[in-house]
Amino acid sequence: MSAWLFDLGNTRLKCAPLVDGRVGEVLALPHATGTLAAALDAALPGRIDVAYVASVAGEALRVELLDALTTRCARIELARTQPRFAGLRIAYAEPSRLGVDRFLAMLGARRHTAGAVLVCGVGTALTIDLVDADGLHRGGRIAPSPELMREALHQRAPQLPASGGDWVDWADDTVDALASGCYGATLGLIRDARVAARDTLGVAPTVLLHGGGAEPLLDRLDDVRYIGALVLDGLACWATT
Repeated sequence: MSAWLFDLGNTRLKCAPLVDGRVGEVLALPHATGTLAAALDAALPGRIDVAYVASVAGEALRVELLDALTTRCARIELARTQPRFAGLRIAYAEPSRLGVDRFLAMLGARRHTAGAVLVCGVGTALTIDLVDADGLHRGGRIAPSPELMREALHQRAPQLPASGGDWVDWADDTVDALASGCYGATLGLIRDARVAARDTLGVAPTVLLHGGGAEPLLDRLDDVRYIGALVLDGLACWATT
C-alpha cells in the first residue's frame, strides 16, 4: 500500500512517502492559491492508496489540497488534535484549540527523545511547547516569527524593508538592525522558555527546533537539535499508531 504524508502550512506544503512507519524523502513545495494542483502533479505519483493530511492553512488552501488529492487518492485522512495519544497528554482544557501542527510536533519529538522536551517551531509563527518526561504537555507560548515581525513592521512603516540584512551584534545600518532585532527577539524568547522549563521541571529539557525559519537560529543556541520535518514525524506516528 502506498501512503503519503502532507503538512500544509501557511507558506509551504511539506510532503513525504510513509515508508515502514517512518518519513521518507521530504519535498517542500511553496504554495499560493491556485498552484497546489500543478505542484503536486509534478511531485507525486499518479495514484496513492492513502493520504494523511495535517493542515493549519486557510480554508481555501486546505480545500485546494484536498481537491487535488481526491483525484489520485483512494482514501484521505485528516489529522486532528487529540487530548491523549501515544502517551502524550495535552494541557489544553479544550484540546481542539491547540493547533494540529503543535500536537504533531510534540508527537514527533517523543520519537526523538525519551525525556522532557521543549519543542520550538519557527514558521509563520514561533511556537514553543513543553512536554515532561511522562508525556504531559505543560503548556506553551506563541509569538510572531522573525519573518512575520519583518512583514508587520514593513506594513506599518513601508520604509523598513521586509527582508534582507545580516544578524550581527551591533548593526550599523537599518536592514542589519532589523534582521538582528527580529532574530534576537526570537532567540530571547526561546532562551527564556528554556530557563522557565528547567525551573518548572527541575531538569533541563532537550530543545528541539523545527520549521523553515529555524536554521538561522542554530548558531546562536547551544545544545539544541534541529529536525526540519518534525510535524511529518508526528503525522507518521499518528498514521501508524
